[in-house]
This record gives sequence, structure tokens and C-alpha cells, in this order.
Amino acid sequence: MSSPIRSMMLRGVPVQTDPEALLRSVSSPVKTGCGFHDVREILRAANLRPTRQRVMLGWLLFGRGHRHVSAEMLYDEACEARISVSLATVYNTLHQFREAGLLRQLAVDGTKSYFDTNMTEHHHFFNEDDQTLVDMPEGLISIANTPEAPEGCEVVCVEVIVRVRRKSARTKSGLIEAAPAQLADA
Repeated sequence: MSSPIRSMMLRGVPVQTDPEALLRSVSSPVKTGCGFHDVREILRAANLRPTRQRVMLGWLLFGRGHRHVSAEMLYDEACEARISVSLATVYNTLHQFREAGLLRQLAVDGTKSYFDTNMTEHHHFFNEDDQTLVDMPEGLISIANTPEAPEGCEVVCVEVIVRVRRKSARTKSGLIEAAPAQLADA
């Protein structure tokens, strides 16, 4: 077994040693043993030139399985990994990946978008407390009647984002009671 593959397995990274599996499913985060090679192949298959920035950001995005990131989150990860890239480059790259069909963009509110590496049709929970987006298990929501698209248009997909937050105790007056632990921290 080659050293890079063995190294990845020892670190607990799932490894796909069949190069054909990568080519069958471009948007699936599979491994051939070299993350950078995998990303280059994904970019080439999507007709994107594998520039240094695209390869490095793609490595961060696709090397960890399906996930949801904002541009700011990916920029912070790039800085931690000592990848020299600007926030503007991160935004541009995420939008290029979306246009190439490698990512889905999810607008949670008017100020923040998340990018999803899982390209299958699915729905999400958005936790307002910690601003995280989580895939909803399949089958929790069914869409019975999709509306007709306006003339000359077609429905591309239906995405449901259910906003959630931790339950809080309410008094009869409607005021929120803080838990004793929360009062101690104040």
C-alpha cells in the first residue's frame, strides 16, 4: 500500500482506491489516495481549470465529505491551513464551483449564503442559535403539489429550510425565564 494512502487511513480519512469511482461521480467526495489529484480531476471534469487557489479550496471543501460552509467559514479554514487566498477569491471560487454544478448555494437569510457539497435533492434544518445548517433526514417532508412555473420557465428544484432554535421556558406573562446556569454565567 502506498505511503499517502496508508497515511490517510491512519488518520481516519476514508480512502477510495478505485480511480473509476471518482470519474463516475464527480460531485462525490471520494479518494484515490491523493486529495489534490482528486480535486484536479473533479475540476477538469467540470470544465474548470485547476488553478492553485481552486485546487486548495476544493481540497478543503471536498476532502471532508458532505458539508455546509459559508465563504467566511472556508476563508477561516484556508487561513488555518496557511493557504494564501483572499476572501474575494473564496467568494469567486465558491460561485464558480456552483456554476459548474459542484456546489448548491443555499440562501438562509438576506445576509448569508451557505454552500452545500451534497448535490442530491434534500432539505435542511437551520439552527438559529449557532447558525449551522444540517441535512434533514430523507422522508421527513413531502412536497405534494409543486406549482406550475410561469410561462417560459421550469421548476429547477424545491428546497425547504426549516429554522429551529433551542426551546426556552416561558412564563404565563410570556417572558423568557433564564435557566439557573445561564444566570450564573451573566
